[in-house]
Amino acid sequence: MDIQALWDKARQGTEILRMRLPELSSFDATAVPYIFLAESAIHRGDTVVRRGQVVIEQPAILLPHLSPQFEGFDFERELQISEDLMTTFLLVRGIQFPSLKYKHQVSSLDVLEQSLDQSVGRYREQLARAEDIQTGLVTGPEEAWQFSLLLLVGAMVVKSAHGDLRRLLEQWRRRLRDN
Repeated sequence: MDIQALWDKARQGTEILRMRLPELSSFDATAVPYIFLAESAIHRGDTVVRRGQVVIEQPAILLPHLSPQFEGFDFERELQISEDLMTTFLLVRGIQFPSLKYKHQVSSLDVLEQSLDQSVGRYREQLARAEDIQTGLVTGPEEAWQFSLLLLVGAMVVKSAHGDLRRLLEQWRRRLRDN
């Protein structure tokens, strides 16, 4: 499947069921833990469970405007496209990520012998019982998991934008006052 078809499939098939409650940090690295659920393409009726986190942080070097760095999303290995091509692909479609480093880290990949609906219920209950406000819960197509996670991260960036602007203005005012 080509990159455009995967993107379209992810856009149509991704559902963000639960988003991290706290906003992203404006000045420090933020870990966005997630649970991604998908119907198994190999064993119908089973659910693929991918757990991990995306760490969003300032890069070590200053990047040009709208030049995000994606690391650990396996674009080259699984989709045979470079990180630069991926950034260009998103940009051409009007999808802009801030010039930050988005580092994906997988913690586990499992298969549950239960339907996607049952798995969603199980994880919703588990997260609620644990009072976990950090972990996002997302469903989407198994073969387009990278795009589903980027949609989750993009939603978090948009959700945090207002607070980021407020915190940046506060920091700027403090600097003016202290000088």
